[in-house]
Amino acid sequence: MNIDRDGLIDLGVIKSVSLIEGEKLQSGDVLFNNTNSAELIGKTAIVSTRESGFAFSNHMTRIRPEKGIQPAFIARQLHFLWMMGYMKHRCTHHVNQASISSKTLANTIPILLPATAEQTRIVEKLEELLSDLDAGVSELKAAQKKLALYRQSMLKAAVEGALTAEWRKHNTPAETGAQLLERILTERRARWEAKQLAKFEEQGKTPPQDWKKRYPEPVQPDATNLPELPEGWVWASVEQVAEVLLGKMLDKTKHISGVKLPYLRNINIRWGYIDTSDLLEMFFETDELDRYGLVSGDVLVCEGGEPGRAAVCRAEHSHMKYQKALHRVRLFGFYEPELLVIVLEYLSKTGKLDNSFTGSTIKHFTKESLIPLNIPLPSQSEQREIVEQLLSAYRESKNQDAVISCSLKQSVAQRQNILRAAFSGQLVPQDPNDEPASVLLERIRAEREERAKQPKPRKPKQQKKIAAMSIKLIDVLAEASDWMPAQEAFRRCGVGDGAQTDQIEALYAELRALDKAGRLQVDPVTDAQHRKLYDRLKLVKD
Repeated sequence: MNIDRDGLIDLGVIKSVSLIEGEKLQSGDVLFNNTNSAELIGKTAIVSTRESGFAFSNHMTRIRPEKGIQPAFIARQLHFLWMMGYMKHRCTHHVNQASISSKTLANTIPILLPATAEQTRIVEKLEELLSDLDAGVSELKAAQKKLALYRQSMLKAAVEGALTAEWRKHNTPAETGAQLLERILTERRARWEAKQLAKFEEQGKTPPQDWKKRYPEPVQPDATNLPELPEGWVWASVEQVAEVLLGKMLDKTKHISGVKLPYLRNINIRWGYIDTSDLLEMFFETDELDRYGLVSGDVLVCEGGEPGRAAVCRAEHSHMKYQKALHRVRLFGFYEPELLVIVLEYLSKTGKLDNSFTGSTIKHFTKESLIPLNIPLPSQSEQREIVEQLLSAYRESKNQDAVISCSLKQSVAQRQNILRAAFSGQLVPQDPNDEPASVLLERIRAEREERAKQPKPRKPKQQKKIAAMSIKLIDVLAEASDWMPAQEAFRRCGVGDGAQTDQIEALYAELRALDKAGRLQVDPVTDAQHRKLYDRLKLVKD
């Protein structure tokens, strides 16, 4: 949506539509966000000359105040009600969204209305106080962006070797990356042979002749077009240094026996840490406990959602299992797990991982794409130095970010206090000489009655079109066969910006029907501060 949490219009993302008469915005209009998540519905902003002439989607309600009503006064007051959580309790809840109709907004949302002159004084005082606050918030957000850029530069330096360039001048590793890779490959073969011998013994069989020749060689790294590495480093593939296994498929209709255990999903894996605040459980059979088990040092990598996002498992995660939306990468002690996460984050944030994904709309990072991924391999001592230096820098930047986040939270509280004072009559002094608001309302009522008497201009008759969704939601979700952002699912159904009311109602009716039948999974997606951004949907198979 184009209205931010501060009640300002954000034109960072805009779309174009064919011009429709009567839908242009004017400077002084008020835009009310009528459809969103329950947490975000009701954000309100005033239209400036910058946005004059824009169209607006059906997720917005345009309010055009009568003469004598300050638009900024209405916009600020409605947004204040949103900030205080009032709109959350006045909206109509759907399966994954909420709405406030124009009728509800017009007839039941209370507005406190002082005299016109007092409205003007309040707005002027608000502009004075909030402009200073907005300037401070802008500086804080700019500082946050600089910290993000700093993190990006540190990732680049770590992966390309610049971070430990000074360390290499004063330290000579016991073995080079090439020697380490040779040792890893020897250990890898030995591990495979030991497993095969154990299988033969378990089956009571004698190993056949030339059985060792069946050893599956790992994918070799493709160094074509890759940057030059520091002396002592080599390129390796993920499969050369690790074992990769996708998690268990969730199917509630089939998996109804065994041991019920907590498992990690895509949403639990954040960059560099695992969030266990929202854990689910499913059944695991005895022979699945080790297969989908986790040990300290395992790296979990997202297969979908934000493909490539990764975190390291610790001892406290060893009692958990993991779902098919995640890859478990087990490194066997030769590659620092934190370094693999660093490499994946660098490749992801720079877009260099995108070529490894499959899918046009919903991206997937398959095992076939993960195992040949090229990763830099320095000596183990330098790996540990890279991790130590980077984590130290991260801790420092995290502390700075925490201070900034605290200041931003304080600014939100300060904004609320200013607005609370404004709409409780405490921000500016009242003037007994002001025309009473009751007189203003009576004049507006009389002007409306007079306008109602005037003959309305006749519009040319247009044949009413019967709108329908171009494709059913169940078909869209079945085709995706995975999680899909709700807005993208709606768009594929033909219900996007500019959709007609009956199209939206038909979509919500199908949503309710799927939910009631137990065919719909809804998963909220949050940002780093755990604030809800949007919902994603998935069809439950019959």
